[in-house]
Amino acid sequence: MKRKRIVSMLLVATMAATLFAGCGNDSGKKGGTETGSAKEFDAFFAVPGTEINDDNEIQKIIEEKTGVRVKETWLTGQTADEAIGTMIAGGEYPDFIEGASGQMQLYDAGALVPLDDYIEKYPNIKNLFTDLEWEKLRQDDGHIYWIPQFSCIKGDEKVCTHNDEAFWIQARVLKWANYPEIKTLDQYFDLIEKYNEANPTMADGTENIPYTILCDDWRYFCLENAPQFLDGYPNDGSCMVDPDTKKVLDYNTSDTAVKYFKKLNEEYQKGIVDPESFTQTYDEYIAKLSSGRVCGMVDQHWNFQDAENAIKQQGLDDCTYVPLGIVIDKGIEERYHSEAALDATGGIGITVSCDDIEGAMKFLNDLLSPEILTLRNWGQEGIDYFVGDDGLFYRNEEQRKNSVDQAYINANMCSYSYFPGYIGMDHDGINAYNPSNQPAEFYESLLEPVKECFNAYGVQTYTQMLNPSKEKSPWFPMWSYSNAFTTETPWGLAKVNMDEVKHEYLPKVVISDDFESAWNEYLTVYNDRCDVEAYLNALTEEVQRRIAVAEGN
Repeated sequence: MKRKRIVSMLLVATMAATLFAGCGNDSGKKGGTETGSAKEFDAFFAVPGTEINDDNEIQKIIEEKTGVRVKETWLTGQTADEAIGTMIAGGEYPDFIEGASGQMQLYDAGALVPLDDYIEKYPNIKNLFTDLEWEKLRQDDGHIYWIPQFSCIKGDEKVCTHNDEAFWIQARVLKWANYPEIKTLDQYFDLIEKYNEANPTMADGTENIPYTILCDDWRYFCLENAPQFLDGYPNDGSCMVDPDTKKVLDYNTSDTAVKYFKKLNEEYQKGIVDPESFTQTYDEYIAKLSSGRVCGMVDQHWNFQDAENAIKQQGLDDCTYVPLGIVIDKGIEERYHSEAALDATGGIGITVSCDDIEGAMKFLNDLLSPEILTLRNWGQEGIDYFVGDDGLFYRNEEQRKNSVDQAYINANMCSYSYFPGYIGMDHDGINAYNPSNQPAEFYESLLEPVKECFNAYGVQTYTQMLNPSKEKSPWFPMWSYSNAFTTETPWGLAKVNMDEVKHEYLPKVVISDDFESAWNEYLTVYNDRCDVEAYLNALTEEVQRRIAVAEGN
């Protein structure tokens, strides 16, 4: 398939006027701009983020060691697609870019520089991934245009928080029930029902919300994708793959999907499911969670982190959330937690507006050096952390407070978080790559109700509340393939139609007075409107292709 040059509807004068302010200097030259003795590059990340101070302490140290500083700009006031489209319309870009959902727009517009030849010159970059993984990053024209930032594990995983999907429940609910074993969907809702009956309000009289569901826009995964987890499958996202037969299965219409949505329907009729679930916006959902009122929900942790921060700031410590690996029936082995997988659909790229590609690549390579990685993740020894006689890094109380003080972070810490890095172990093979994954440091940072909960279950981390990661199958994760679907293919069109049908009909299934009729209507529309066979066939071919590549065929 040939690359397309797109401008589309984004050629609008009003949008062009709002072009990314940091995309160039007055002369139009890009990259390698001299600021004193250092080069300065600019970078745009199409996700929300916080800019650091111009005189940031760690950034100055990194600048001294690498000869480079980068001005980072983050998404504000637009969607990723809008922001990237605006740049494409103007034809001018920052040096570095991560387009998020707009990544393929950049590729199709010819905005990115092929990195193949450069990667071979820089060993820190080359060693991020295996040859097989680099091959997965090639686009349909045979070139590599971006470097995933969060997909490389060095040594042990060393993850203490579960950033992915789970059935979450508040620490106060578990404490009230004396920390019971909760494994199945029925047990989960039974606990929430009993807690809400005994505790209909919070201490201040505010009414509790037993269970809520986020369905706003693309975040409706909080409603629709639970059946794959309930059946004991990992987060392939777009499907389930039977590990024995290698057959691709559709979780949208499985027997477990029927049981799950029937259960939601029953809980809705009982008043347990928030009646505003299907009309609330993301901001309204976060506000509810932030209030401490919501006892449980299904979500990815990264999606409600802001709410959890707000809960802590208000001193509602026992309203913080703990993950549970809920399955549909006893005996099923849950697989909610998986090690980071290669996400080939996105990463940091260098644009055609950059006039110093070698300098930009050298900077990426330098950022991956052991010394710089420790600076990015831990800060300065003796200021942000100490080193014990056993070689383990640790922090005192003042340093822990500084680590969550946004003003201190803006002035003193520079993680260059959307540039490539490692997760897992520090280069010394002793410490975790950052403080939040250092077990002793992590435990010290926990709120007392969470410590009490973990002690009751005999664990020290959130991930230990779930089964440990298993070795990844060669096809995992399938979302790294399906996320790149376009409507130009039958299977891509099928995916869009499936999403639209689910978004429209699954809420109706949950709130219906007649579940059977509502479910049958959903199935009829789903099968009539969506070419499910084309979708599953495409995924099956990709599973087989990935298996063959892994086996060297």
